[in-house]
Amino acid sequence: MMNLHDHSGDTGSSGIRVSFELFPPKTPEGLTRLDHEVDRLAALRPEYFSVTYGAGGTTRNRTRGVVERVAERTGLPVAHHLTCVGASRAEIDALARELRDFGIRRIVALRGDAPGLGPYRPSADGYPFAADLVEGLMRVADFDIAVAAYPEVHPEAASPQADIANLKRKFDAGARFAITQYAFDTDAVLRFLDRVRAAGIEAPIVPGIMPVSNFGGLKRFSAKCGASIPGWMDRLFEGLDERPQARASAATAVAVEQCRRLAAEGLTDFHIYTLNRAEISTALCRTLRAGCA
Repeated sequence: MMNLHDHSGDTGSSGIRVSFELFPPKTPEGLTRLDHEVDRLAALRPEYFSVTYGAGGTTRNRTRGVVERVAERTGLPVAHHLTCVGASRAEIDALARELRDFGIRRIVALRGDAPGLGPYRPSADGYPFAADLVEGLMRVADFDIAVAAYPEVHPEAASPQADIANLKRKFDAGARFAITQYAFDTDAVLRFLDRVRAAGIEAPIVPGIMPVSNFGGLKRFSAKCGASIPGWMDRLFEGLDERPQARASAATAVAVEQCRRLAAEGLTDFHIYTLNRAEISTALCRTLRAGCA
């Protein structure tokens, strides 16, 4: 069984390894577009794809379908996201057994967000938190499990120290590595990694990279999930949502510069939130793998 960090993907001359996150489209037309984008992304030989799982488990069937579709189309590993929300322990365990039997061994295990605007509250019959979900999944099979990490601290965490303690619980439960929420402040990412190592966590931490495909939409989303937008990005992307080619060039430059800085600190694995669009991810990977990192 291939571990998510067997490093089997193409690295070019730079040693850079990438994975790509997708989300399940809502329409047949969206699926057709996704096939085209996946073909472009697969040509970059990522280590794996991952497919997200909507709030409250709302995309459960679509996620499963896209996981199988991408795996069959590309022949590459695909990770299935799972959350604690919207399903009982028995339902999650049953789905995990189905994934195992289908040959899917890679899971991104997340607490998830409550549907609607209310705060998260564990379900009485569900897995309460991500560490509990990881532990339950590992009872089903020896999955390769990734979990989330938060360079700018999870918005519901009591403190940065409590957030890292929770990350450690996820690793203690059986997670193999963590993917960070995107953060455009690279110094914040590096400080977070220092705190993680100081806490005795030696597992791989993979930076999440978010190419800017629509700056206005990114700002609204970031406000909800606790990711900060530096002032220089406001100035850089001002007016560019109406100029898509210029925006794509600026977005590529921002992502390349962040990955270069992180690679200079010894980080060579990156998880790219593609938003089902291959253009910027392709430019980013080609630039980094050309030995420019």
